[in-house]
Amino acid sequence: MASTEAVPGPAVRRRSILRSLTFAATVGLVLALLFGVPWWSLVMAGNDWPVGVQVAGTVVFVAALVAFPFTMFLGHGRGVDWAARTGDTILGAIWIVFVWAVIGDVLRLGLLVGGVEDPVRSRVAAGFTAVVALGLGLWGYREAMRVPRVRRVEVRIPRLGAGLDGLRIVQLTDTHYGPIDRVAWSKGVTEVVNGLGADIVAHTGDIADGTPRMRTAQAAPLGDIRAGLARVYVTGNHEYFGEAQGWLDHMRGLGWEPLHNRHIVVERGGDRLVVAGVDDRTAAGTGLEGHRADHELALDGADPDLPVLLLAHQPKQIDGAVAHGIDLQISGHTHGGQIWPFHYLVRVDQPVVQGLTRHGDRTQLYTSRGTGFWGPPFRVFAPSEITEITLRAGQ
Repeated sequence: MASTEAVPGPAVRRRSILRSLTFAATVGLVLALLFGVPWWSLVMAGNDWPVGVQVAGTVVFVAALVAFPFTMFLGHGRGVDWAARTGDTILGAIWIVFVWAVIGDVLRLGLLVGGVEDPVRSRVAAGFTAVVALGLGLWGYREAMRVPRVRRVEVRIPRLGAGLDGLRIVQLTDTHYGPIDRVAWSKGVTEVVNGLGADIVAHTGDIADGTPRMRTAQAAPLGDIRAGLARVYVTGNHEYFGEAQGWLDHMRGLGWEPLHNRHIVVERGGDRLVVAGVDDRTAAGTGLEGHRADHELALDGADPDLPVLLLAHQPKQIDGAVAHGIDLQISGHTHGGQIWPFHYLVRVDQPVVQGLTRHGDRTQLYTSRGTGFWGPPFRVFAPSEITEITLRAGQ
């Protein structure tokens, strides 16, 4: 060790140990609740199941609890796809069961007030939880794996020229090509997009979980997407877990325009539209040179009298859009919550979960529920979408 190299003092080491212990305790508590609540509600409580049923149920929950952190670390920490698939599925399944076990416990309380005795009371609640959770899990898996439906939205932009009235933008976002091989799904998305005949196709980030080399086959159909005026792309936060610059270069190789804090101008019918993009808001903290959300750089040289469409991955980036007079920002990131009722937690972090909203006097924001899914292969009450946005001129 060089003599000039700083050595952490005892106070710093104690704080570091305390933070680690606090984190471990928090994770342990969360896991205990996630797995413990449904175990108690389904297996124990006042159900009075035969001993063999209790033992078998306990073994299932303990095995899932033990497997979960191991597969998540191996899958997302080490990039082992089979482990990621396993850990993600456990996470989604236990979240669904946990939520409906809590609701089942409310039902149990209602039955208690109504005078229903155990074990009937607890068995009714357990049966309710098991049936609803299984049904929603199967339906949610189908919803996640299907090619998304098209969601059509009209946005009126006062500064839009008459020649651009009716301009159609198709937005893809949060495709999250990942450990589940979805080449066929990706081809299906491309077919739907090409059938819409868009003027602009925009991908607003979180293209994949993994590097371009790992997800080449799944991303390849993006090269076949057609657009009349432009195909544009910006990074999301997940690109910064897997070679953000590599994804920018890869998308350029597929014929897309990476809007890495830059803009292009499209024209139709004698009127022009600035199409700009900024990096994800987390980019600056990654230490990757030249990566940060920079609205001024993105708009540098743009005619201030022209309307601006901005691609920014997170709805939280809307403050920058308002400050720079953007007409319409399109974002993703939230997945609409993906698995109900997770959208309540998303809303704590983001100003919007999904849909079209207005911010300030000029700026509008459209937040997509996402084209794919992250991690758990489930979507419950938060359907995926391919978004067709039609711009309208005038007030």
